[in-house]
Amino acid sequence: MPGTPATAGQPVAHHLLLCATPTKPLCCPDPAVGAASWDTLKRLVRELGLEDPGREGGIVLRTKADCLRICAEGPVLLVWPEGIVYGGVTPERIERIVREHVVGGEPVEDWIARRQPFWRDGSPQARHAQP
Repeated sequence: MPGTPATAGQPVAHHLLLCATPTKPLCCPDPAVGAASWDTLKRLVRELGLEDPGREGGIVLRTKADCLRICAEGPVLLVWPEGIVYGGVTPERIERIVREHVVGGEPVEDWIARRQPFWRDGSPQARHAQP
């Protein structure tokens, strides 16, 4: 159907939101680091086949955000659905975060700036619970 996103109807395993090139860089002193991190993220998602609609467990989406309103330790990467925020995200860190956390399921604890679960009780099961 024209105008339908390529991801429509696909299960989503993760959505990676990177505050990479903000118009008002409050937390990221060098915009070139954010831009390089974004380029690395795009490349890795493609190379690892994370956008493949047939990927077991769902696809991985990526979004470049102007600001995630987490003004500390930029560039900042928010990994949904876990709500894990990584700070100081360089191209090298992106590589490890994608491979270990997104693909391997193990967050890189040393670089976590904040945890912001999207569920009231912090568990994925809560989102499916009936009120």
